[in-house]
Amino acid sequence: MSKINIKQIQEPIKEEMRSFEKHFRESMKSSVPLLDKITHYIVKRKGKQMRPMFVFLSAKLFGETNDSTYTAASLIELLHTATLVHDDVVDEAYKRRGFFSINALWKNKIAVLVGDYLLSRGLLLSVDNGEFDLLRIVSQSVKLMSEGELLQIEKARKLDIKEDVYFDIITKKTATLIASCCATGAKSANQSDEVVEKMRLFGETVGICFQIKDDLFDYGSGEDIGKPTGIDIKEKKMTLPLIHALATNNKSKQKQIINTVRNNNNDRKKVQEVIDFVIDSGGIEYATKKMYDYRDKALTLLEEFPDNPARQSLKELVLYTTERKK
Repeated sequence: MSKINIKQIQEPIKEEMRSFEKHFRESMKSSVPLLDKITHYIVKRKGKQMRPMFVFLSAKLFGETNDSTYTAASLIELLHTATLVHDDVVDEAYKRRGFFSINALWKNKIAVLVGDYLLSRGLLLSVDNGEFDLLRIVSQSVKLMSEGELLQIEKARKLDIKEDVYFDIITKKTATLIASCCATGAKSANQSDEVVEKMRLFGETVGICFQIKDDLFDYGSGEDIGKPTGIDIKEKKMTLPLIHALATNNKSKQKQIINTVRNNNNDRKKVQEVIDFVIDSGGIEYATKKMYDYRDKALTLLEEFPDNPARQSLKELVLYTTERKK
């Protein structure tokens, strides 16, 4: 398969992506110098900006983008950034995408307040522009993301996650935000509730693919990734490869592996034993197959929409999600 290029995917929305950075920066402005300094840092360390891409491509699938589309993209990015800032505090993480986290540079108290500020800017952006439908879609996502995070924390204590609970967690934690991108994009293009719901489902399906791919990285799955990291095991996160591997083994083996994850998760040798167990039990193949099943479902949903450059880019974005190297 030829390498999928992000620039190529952005082609139908390159003007929108160029203008978006200014919109996003404007939406974070504050008269408090410390806040301005921190928000400038946030803009500087932006990643691939996949979420705004989903918003703009979902709108362009049905015609032209408009002010409402920019509001949707800024709202999603503000609320997403707020949750990341808070997540770094919760996880005591000091780096994100190679940059120091807000809490690493300015401590937890300031990071929590910055997250709150970004959340309020998102709410005000919607209210000031009368975009209550967009606010409803995105607020529902933030609610589900919080529930998913808490469910994962609760289950990490007992390490008793089954496959259905895993899918419930990742649908809420990861997939719901990409679902919101696609739903708000369609809504900004004045689509019916039925079309908006179909786009939401498309985004949710892509989001599930995205998370399974992330889980596979932990086992060094795929080319160019290098050695397995075992980070999820160290953090006692039960992901699909491990859940399936446990389900295919007897009770005593399950007990042994769960005990290792619970009590020896910082022992490199023991973590490697868990990784080997997952690989030998077919956990990687199983999770990979599930990921491709969801990818195919997303591509099938996409076929129902108009065939245009935006649809082609959305298709490539789905493929990028499953073929990316990091």
